[in-house]
Amino acid sequence: MKVALYNRVSTAKQTTENQKIRLLEFANSNGWEYDIFEEVESSRKTRPIKQKLLGLLRKGVYDSVVVYKLDRWARSSTELILETKELIDKGVAFISYSDNLDFSTASGKLHFHILSAFAEFERALISERTKEGLRRVKMKGKQLGRPKGSKDKVKRSNKAYIMRELKKRKQADEKKGVFLPTSDYIK
Repeated sequence: MKVALYNRVSTAKQTTENQKIRLLEFANSNGWEYDIFEEVESSRKTRPIKQKLLGLLRKGVYDSVVVYKLDRWARSSTELILETKELIDKGVAFISYSDNLDFSTASGKLHFHILSAFAEFERALISERTKEGLRRVKMKGKQLGRPKGSKDKVKRSNKAYIMRELKKRKQADEKKGVFLPTSDYIK
């Protein structure tokens, strides 16, 4: 089995050595062929090594990805659920060494579904709190949305909207077998 070992730290002042040592021991004890992917100084939005690895996993280059802990792979439960679900659906195993989770096994799948349920619950709670907060602010008389600015004082052209609509009509007519020159739609 060929696996990808993924290590991540948040700043250049930190090291992935502890993660790497454990993952190498784990891979060697299982007799796996592996490649190491190290993400150093990652931010919430930029993790180029992880993106490269995801591309390789999507292409089927690796049978499995092994991380030291779940939080080394994803920064939010939503990110974790979406990405691991995609990998599982593609037949790629996802293993978290220190969490003792292997999402390719029956018990791992159960854990994954429990995590998914909690992530969905968390999203629903956030949505409810946001809606309640907006309702409260609106009741106090505050106008919601972007404040009016200088761009709002100038009448905007609607040419682009009109051209999109004309194009849609022309395409609909062509599906019906009616072919008219574009100039007939502009009148």
